[in-house]
Amino acid sequence: MTASKLDQLRKMTTVVADTGDIEAVRRLKPVDCTTNPTLILKAVETPAYAGLVDEAIAWGKKAGSGDKAVHAVCDRLAVTFGAELTKIVPGRVSTEVDADLSFDTAATIDKARAIIAAYKERGIEKDRILIKIASTWEGIQAAKVLQAEGIDCNLTLLFSLPQAVVCAEANAFLISPFVGRILDWHVKAGGGPYTAETDPGVVSVKSIYAYYKTFGIKTVVMGASFRNTGEIEALAGCDRLTIGPGLLDELAAATGDLPRRLSPASSPQVASGFNKRLGFDEKAFRFAMNEDAMGTEKLAEGIRGFVKDLNNLRKLVAARLA
Repeated sequence: MTASKLDQLRKMTTVVADTGDIEAVRRLKPVDCTTNPTLILKAVETPAYAGLVDEAIAWGKKAGSGDKAVHAVCDRLAVTFGAELTKIVPGRVSTEVDADLSFDTAATIDKARAIIAAYKERGIEKDRILIKIASTWEGIQAAKVLQAEGIDCNLTLLFSLPQAVVCAEANAFLISPFVGRILDWHVKAGGGPYTAETDPGVVSVKSIYAYYKTFGIKTVVMGASFRNTGEIEALAGCDRLTIGPGLLDELAAATGDLPRRLSPASSPQVASGFNKRLGFDEKAFRFAMNEDAMGTEKLAEGIRGFVKDLNNLRKLVAARLA
């Protein structure tokens, strides 16, 4: 009997679950798990997790009042869900810094340290956690400081090679280049039709992977934000892939051969045209981003989306605290 495509994928890529749904993680058995404000909001609104929410609200009522208490409860919820996930996955859980801090280096550093301290209070060491930060210039500089302190970071909302290059210079532990959102932008702009191989999101991740492997960069490449299993199959062999429960289920049900498409020794980097390492100071980075309409628009849109869901979570918490 042929192994499922998910089982085949697991032999060449570390499979990560992109969800805050604890039961889905228990069922799908990924190595790592990633969450974000959207996923936490969805989980908080699910009756199955009422107990976790009730605990955080009860704690918050003792912690004070006003915005400070609301923010503290939201932080506690993120860590509570993360702590539950660490009991299920053997690897890392990514917990996101508030998206409205995406342009504040100092505040991002402070929040990341607080998240790590909150996990430590629960007996969870920092080697089980990745701090998730948007790949803005300010976010990447925060990651540089945190990495030097031994706090590993997951740089998210990454849409371009310049972002990936600066993340590597910051010694980021991991980057999450978004595949599906890149495809969305190109389709909206009138591009396509695309195959899995010509999908602009797939092409972008392959380029970043090739650049990293060409120059021996240790930062982990974790493709994210998938729209279909074709995109995932086209990146089989990538260091890690973070996949939602629906697509994980599709892969688990699919059979047939899944060939490896990426490997450190494979041809993509030979054909990549990278003959020297790139470098960006702040001015060059901002200009490169400005020249990339897709990267600029999707980064801004992604931050706005996460801030919207974070604010909805805060409103929900404020109502419960009142």
